[in-house]
Parts: sequence; structure tokens; C-alpha cells
Amino acid sequence: MRPGATLPRSPAPDRAPARDRGDVVVLAVEAALLATAVAAGAVLNHRGVGLHADAAPLYATWRPHLGWGTPAALLVAGVVLGPGLRWARTARWGPLLGAGYLAAVAWTLALALVDGWSVGLTRRLTAQAEYLHEVPGVTDVRRMLAGFTDRILDFQPDSWSTHTAGHPPGALLFFVGLDRVGLGGGTAAALACVLVGASVVVSVPVALRALGAGEAARAVLPFLVLLPGAVWVGASADGVFTGVVAAGLALLAVRGPATALAGGLLLGFALHLSYGFVLVGPLALAVLALRPSGRRRALLAGAAGVSAVVLAFTLAGFHWWQGYDRVVERYYQGWAADRPYGYWVWANLAALLLSAGPVVGPALRRTLLAARAAWRGTARSGAVESPASAPAVGAPGLGEGRLVGGLLAHRRSVALASRVRLLGPTVLLPAAAALAVIGADLSGMSKAEVERIWLPFAVWLLVAAAHLPAPARRWWLAGQAITALAVNHLLFTVS
Repeated sequence: MRPGATLPRSPAPDRAPARDRGDVVVLAVEAALLATAVAAGAVLNHRGVGLHADAAPLYATWRPHLGWGTPAALLVAGVVLGPGLRWARTARWGPLLGAGYLAAVAWTLALALVDGWSVGLTRRLTAQAEYLHEVPGVTDVRRMLAGFTDRILDFQPDSWSTHTAGHPPGALLFFVGLDRVGLGGGTAAALACVLVGASVVVSVPVALRALGAGEAARAVLPFLVLLPGAVWVGASADGVFTGVVAAGLALLAVRGPATALAGGLLLGFALHLSYGFVLVGPLALAVLALRPSGRRRALLAGAAGVSAVVLAFTLAGFHWWQGYDRVVERYYQGWAADRPYGYWVWANLAALLLSAGPVVGPALRRTLLAARAAWRGTARSGAVESPASAPAVGAPGLGEGRLVGGLLAHRRSVALASRVRLLGPTVLLPAAAALAVIGADLSGMSKAEVERIWLPFAVWLLVAAAHLPAPARRWWLAGQAITALAVNHLLFTVS
């Protein structure tokens, strides 16, 4: 970079036109994708194809209904869309995070209570397929961990329940821990899922602010409060998974090696909540790359935290890689053997739309436009130094030539890294989340039920909403709320 040169920032999202034909086109594509997935799912179910999802692409059944959570959900949505949206722009940071968290808890509980207290919360996690089914049998944690892998495969007398077998033992340990401290049973477990899952309303904005995107954090927070995916946060263990991953990434973003170590510990535990969280790697690397300082120390501290948790589980007798190998086999012992990849590989994306909300497509489009403008702007300003601009060197010998070549290559890599960081968290974090979703989708290990399984990535996709122009945000937020209300009142969702 030339001395004294300055790099242009990405255009402020508020300066973009509020009404954009491109947003309407993307919204129409989303609607077409969803309609096609629903129609194709209905046809395939009618023909007896094993989708194992009555309301494909969602794992749910059609059951239009109302509940006493309905007026509460409408009230929460009205408050957020009205004074809440205005207050988010000017409120002090601490009270804003506190109010946002309480609003998210209220929104999630209200949606769950549309199905009633018993069906929507208390009994949701007590089915035979769930973790709570196994909690009474765990009398020795060390012995459970040592023998965990042996019980993953199905069709044996002591096989784990479906959800327990499909995840590393950290998920079961979470509910065992609740039981040990006197919070056993379906109600306490469901409320824990809600309370931990709602914490993304704090974690994601904290990460954005720590990475220098304070205004974006305020813009994104209401979209996290009225997250359509809250339908599945209350109540499923994926709510806990989402909260743990978001908190780990936020701690990586906050300055200080101690917080990075804590973030690594949480992300290491997340690896033992779901095998799929190896895909959190791109998000963690993006957070570390975006830190304004101390990247190397944060990387080392975070890696140490992850390694410590992996080592602890390994010494206790659970080997992650062996567990994953067994899970792949167990996966195809069940419904995955019937569910057609050719349908779910694209219908999964329609399910994601209902979880992340219709705003995700237009927001990602705006993010791509902002990324392109920022990348071109840094190129025009000379952010990447050409070889011609390097200091002149006389005719070098062989050793000197290698030295100069290495120096130029280093300068190019440093300049490229600088340009990547200048794209900012509102570009890199949604991009990393999208990369994780694509990897999960193509793997074939996420055929259906992704509306809850991909929640840990969906909340980071919504960071792209910061690129929406301010005048349009209220309408997009209303669309998010309507999506959640429609799903919860037309369908009976199951976890």
C-alpha cells in the first residue's frame, strides 16, 4: 500500500435504495423454491417415497391451530416492530442487550405455547427418541463415556435413543448435568433450551461490536429477536447447540487471551454436542481474521481450549473420530436410507428459508454487492501492491532472487489478507456461515430436519441483514415474524 493512501470503506447500508428490484426478484425465487419443495414433497409423500416428513420440506405435520401463546406472540412482535426497532438504534448498549434477550425469550416461549404448555414445552423432550430418555440410566459418567461408542449402532439391546446416538456424548451430558443439579424432567430441560438458545441475541451482537461493527450489531439484533427459527429453539436441544456455538465465537472475538481460551473451550465442547460442528471452523477463522489485534495469541489460546476439551473426552474414553464413524453407519440404519438425496439436497434450502426467514436471500444479495464494491474499491486505492511498486533491487544473484521473490509473495499475501479483513464482519461472517451450510448440505448427512439442525449457522447468516437499508428493515422484520407465526399456527413441529 502506498504511504498515506487510505482505503475506502464499504458504502453504508442506509445509503442504498430502500426499494430494489433485485430484492424483489430474490424474494420471488425464494417463494418459488419453497412452493416447489412443498409441492414436490406432497407428490412424493403421496407416492409413498420415504421422505419421513409429512409437511416436507419441514419435519412436521399439517395441523392448523391456535393457542394461548398466540396473543402473546403477536404482542411481542408488535412491540419489537414498533418502539423496539426505534429504541435499538439509540439505546445504551447494556440495556439493549438485556431487553433484546428478554424479548427473545418471550418470543420463543410464546411460539412454543401456541401448542400449549404440556405439548409445546413439558413433553417435547420426553419422547423415546430424545436425550431425557437416557438420563436415568447414566449413573457413572466416566463409564458412560468409555462405552458410548459401543452403543451407537441400532438393533442391539442397549442401543442409544435416536438423538443420543446421532450426537457425541456432550449433548447427553448437558441434560445429565441439569438432572444432577435438581433440574431434571421435561419442563426444566425445555426451559433450558429456550434460555440458552435465546442468548444468541447477546452473543452475535457482542461479536459484531468487538469486531468493529457496532452499528451493524444494532441493526441485526431485532432480526435475532424475531428469529423464525425460534419455533425450533423452543424446545429442542438444537437451541442449546446454537447458544453454545454463538457464545464461543463471541468470546473469540472479544479482546484478551483469557476470553479466547474460554471461547475455545466452548467450541471444543460444541464439537462434542454435534459432529457437524467441525463446520464451525470457517466461522471461527473468520472471527479470528477480523479481530483488530492479537490474532495470533487468540488463535493459540482458542486452539488450546479446543484441544483441552478434546483431550479430556479422549482420556475419559470417548474418541470423537470413532464415534463419527459409527454415527455414519447408524445414520443409514434409519430413515436416511429411505430419504432421497435428490430431493433433500435442494429442499433443505427451502427449510432453511423458513428457519432463517425470507430476509436471508435479499440480505445475502446486498452483502454480495457490498463485498464486490469494497473489493473493487481497495484494488483501485492500491491496497494490493504490484511487483512494480516494490523497492528497486539491482541484478540479484540466485539467493537474492529467491529472497526478493519470497518478499514479494509475502507482501502479496499480507495485502490480500488486509483486503479480506476490509470486507468486514457483515460480509465474512455470513459468507462463512453459507460455506458451512453448503458443506453440510452436499455431505448428505443432513437430509431433512435442517430447520433446527442448521440453526447455529442461520443466526450468522442473518448478520447480512445489516446491509438492508434502514427504511426497509421494518418490513423485512415483519416478514420474519409472519413466517414464524404462519409455520407455528399451520403446522405441528416436532423435534
